[in-house]
Amino acid sequence: MDYFKEDRSKFPPGNPDGSFQIDRDSHKFTHIWHGPQHPGITGNMSLELIIQGDEVMHCETHVGYLHRGFEKLMERRKYIQCFPLVCRICVPEPDFNEYCFAAGVEELAGIYIPEKAAWIRTLVLEMARLASYLMWMGGAAGSLGMGLPGQWTNYLRDYILDRFEELTGGRIYHMFILPGGVRNDLPSGFKKRLLDNLKDVETVMKDVETIMFNNAVFKKRTVGLGYIDPSWIEPFGITGPNARAAGVPLDVRKDAPYLKYPELSFKTVTGKDSDAYTRADVRRRDILVSVDLLRQILESIPENGEYMAPLPNVLNWEIPPGETYIRSECTRGEYGYYMVSDGSMYPRRINVRGPSYTHAVALMEKLVVGENIADVAPLMVSLHTYPPEIER
Repeated sequence: MDYFKEDRSKFPPGNPDGSFQIDRDSHKFTHIWHGPQHPGITGNMSLELIIQGDEVMHCETHVGYLHRGFEKLMERRKYIQCFPLVCRICVPEPDFNEYCFAAGVEELAGIYIPEKAAWIRTLVLEMARLASYLMWMGGAAGSLGMGLPGQWTNYLRDYILDRFEELTGGRIYHMFILPGGVRNDLPSGFKKRLLDNLKDVETVMKDVETIMFNNAVFKKRTVGLGYIDPSWIEPFGITGPNARAAGVPLDVRKDAPYLKYPELSFKTVTGKDSDAYTRADVRRRDILVSVDLLRQILESIPENGEYMAPLPNVLNWEIPPGETYIRSECTRGEYGYYMVSDGSMYPRRINVRGPSYTHAVALMEKLVVGENIADVAPLMVSLHTYPPEIER
């Protein structure tokens, strides 16, 4: 397809297998590695770059620095034993993995969760979205040498992590959403404390908009950087803010509503310029949408009611044979679990669809060609990728 064709005339001489022959004594081309331990890589992966002067001529992504393989590990564990694994597929927002896995088990087993559990799950997913976005915002600023916004947004994220710790007992890995519902009810005073945190988020985000998004340096470095053509959305499998910044309103919460999202009022945030600045602005506005959604959810959660459906002995639980695909909207786009059961106590097959796979590999390799070496880090951060999703 034309989407995947590149102008290779500028590249060094190539071999039939696509590798390049570099004359180490020539000053025309330089072969460098960007990462894996680099603040602009957003995790443990590496970019192999061929540059001419300060212009990127070619990029190949390299993974393998994590060696996780959770999909295969889950085939050798009972369903309930998989929860300590799934949350590690995406560390900054593990709850989407918990939800997709639990919802897949529930669909295969024919389990219906209580009303209150559905509301609490929706609350947890929006809290995870907010915490992840706040961390990303600091990373986007830091990739361009702006330290203050990162300090602000990370201390805001710490407040949200405080609420997670209060609710689940853990700040990062929660293992809170289980088949049948959730582990606990909301603690006493939780709603007020979270509402206070949301006020702080709104206040600080106004300052972030002023010193970051209205900053001439930030605009000069990000406007026009990493343009994504809207025609690439489908062939590249682009989802989430990367698609919405191109004017394509993809949002699983709207396109295939789940949990309590059909009962909530919100609009899908989109942009039109499809560059790094627009992707950042879409995420900034998404933060404010999540703040509003969390307030709606807190007002709607029933005071009374069950939060867990009755289950059989989970250590001897045989899930009926079948297959299903469960998806949700995380901060990077569509997050999905394809699950197959053969009727035993162990999953037959689990395949995780994480947005980082297409965004950090195929898309990044295309977008970075022709960019300045100094823009590699902010470009990659603008795509918002988490490498554990690739090495799942």
